[in-house]
Amino acid sequence: MTRALKRDSAVTVTVVRDVETLFEVMSVRTLVYVGEQNCPYREEFDGNDLAGATHLLVRVGKEPVGTMRIRWFADFAKIERVAIRPSHRSGEASAALVKAALDLAARKGYRRVLGHIQTRLLKYWMRTAKVRVRDERPAFKFSDFDYVEIERDLEPPANAISGDTPAMVLLRPEGDWDRPGVLERPAARGRSR
Repeated sequence: MTRALKRDSAVTVTVVRDVETLFEVMSVRTLVYVGEQNCPYREEFDGNDLAGATHLLVRVGKEPVGTMRIRWFADFAKIERVAIRPSHRSGEASAALVKAALDLAARKGYRRVLGHIQTRLLKYWMRTAKVRVRDERPAFKFSDFDYVEIERDLEPPANAISGDTPAMVLLRPEGDWDRPGVLERPAARGRSR
């Protein structure tokens, strides 16, 4: 998932798989939500970051500029905590992040994505992610912002992860199912003879 922005600044989106990258996610969220939007720390870091969640990080070059958390429920994926640094909003970085999230959810076999978005961002989400407002659900407010619920149907690809996916593929790192994982490589384990 790489697109060129400037000569030396490619946009990349990665699934967070290590603590260092998780710190980058938390840094972006702190800048945007706690710093810029004055969100209380305990509201932003709500206990769901390490419980059934996948984080995505978007970089321009080597610089972390945006993030998103996806939580996985039985019959839907939920997009949460989308944070883009001001210098990269409504540009290629945010569009790449949204696309990566929708692609990941579809690859995992999900047929529906939900989200809670600030009302002021609805046009962007409708244009970029082709979402619709869940009309039967009321708007709501938290952290001094107005929100609406959105959803989008997904069409899982032919190679979507399922209970019939080969065991070794299921053991591969999240979102990296097309490349052999560490458990598929021969290992020298210092066996004595």
